[in-house]
Amino acid sequence: MTAAIACAAGTFTSCSRATAGSETTFVTVANGKFYLGTEEYRFVGTNFWYGPILASEGRGGNRERLHAELNELQRLGINNLRVLVGADGPEGRAAHIAPVLQTAPGHYNDTLLRGLDYLLVELEKRDMKAVLYLNNAWEWSGGFSAYLEWAGCGKAPIPCIDGWPTYRDYVSRFASCDSALAMYRNHITTIVSRVNSITGVPYSECPAIMSWQLANEPRAFSDEAKAPFAKWIREAARLIKSLDGNHLVSTGSEGLFGCEVDIDLWNTIHSYPEVDYANIHIWPYNWRWVNLDSLNTGLKAACDSTRAYIEKHSALMKKAGKPLVLEEFGYPRDGFLFAPGSPVAARDGYYRFVFDMVTGTDMVAGCNFWGWGGSACPAHEVWQPGDDYTCDPAQEQQGLYSVFSADSSTVAVIAEATARISGKK
Repeated sequence: MTAAIACAAGTFTSCSRATAGSETTFVTVANGKFYLGTEEYRFVGTNFWYGPILASEGRGGNRERLHAELNELQRLGINNLRVLVGADGPEGRAAHIAPVLQTAPGHYNDTLLRGLDYLLVELEKRDMKAVLYLNNAWEWSGGFSAYLEWAGCGKAPIPCIDGWPTYRDYVSRFASCDSALAMYRNHITTIVSRVNSITGVPYSECPAIMSWQLANEPRAFSDEAKAPFAKWIREAARLIKSLDGNHLVSTGSEGLFGCEVDIDLWNTIHSYPEVDYANIHIWPYNWRWVNLDSLNTGLKAACDSTRAYIEKHSALMKKAGKPLVLEEFGYPRDGFLFAPGSPVAARDGYYRFVFDMVTGTDMVAGCNFWGWGGSACPAHEVWQPGDDYTCDPAQEQQGLYSVFSADSSTVAVIAEATARISGKK
């Protein structure tokens, strides 16, 4: 891909450019595909939200484990990681990860920021790419609810305590709350404009970053909030583009089920020129395509529903000329167990199906399974400060969706998929 294609007049697609005298190029989009330099870029990746915490030298940090996890992921052929840029709000709340990056508006834990710096350096060494999401619709890292609480909207409810309707109604105000949006814009500016404390290179020139992402699973949460939600998506994406012309911007959306079951809304927010590609997430158990009694017997039905969900969204992005990424998917263990190494026959079957969709069709340009647990040994079913980080956030059972190194059959399925997509098999 040439710079002329990437920088066509009037578009917001990021440009390939040299960085600090090197020949490094950034991931770009043209004709509905990702490119890295002149080569098409397709990937099988994972979610690794806790990477910056492991990379820090403070509470929760474990650089020895970080190095081991990244090395294993590299050995498996995984080169794309989806990472959270920290948590927001007060420490010590139920179903909330710790430590917290932003303890109050604009007040940052410098140790965690340096952890993010360190993670990006380690990714660059391994030719890995990161998708960095800057906010969260869910309580486990604060996000929408933290900004609303800071804006004076009352104490943020917690779904497992206060109930889903109470939480939904509370966070549905995010896209219409000027004060909350102003705080979020300041957060965007702080992070996207950051200069790496280790390398001295601005994040805007960091080759390890593939995309800035507005939020994890952003939702309007009500029909009334759809218009301000869409407006917020475009304005936030435009702000990132004004700060960083090198990297892609994505939404983090689940797709149809993240847009109040309104496919037109999903299509609209991914048709903006400031948004470079589209995202979907798929959760067969959470979405009741299967239940506890049908995790194995209902696998085919889950796969059929998955195919239909991908096809619906892919068709729209084919028309828009943008790639589609399935950046979250997961499947419970057999018997709804959680321990590393417990049976995963149904999960392996589901992973094979999804990977075949990525490697064997042109509907999906990349995927990130949820998520990498690696060497973690969960001490409790519900995460507590001091426990190993898995990819299961604090409100979920530890081991529910995480892939551990001990899950040898799943690890083999992943390695086979990365070999296919890289052309090594």
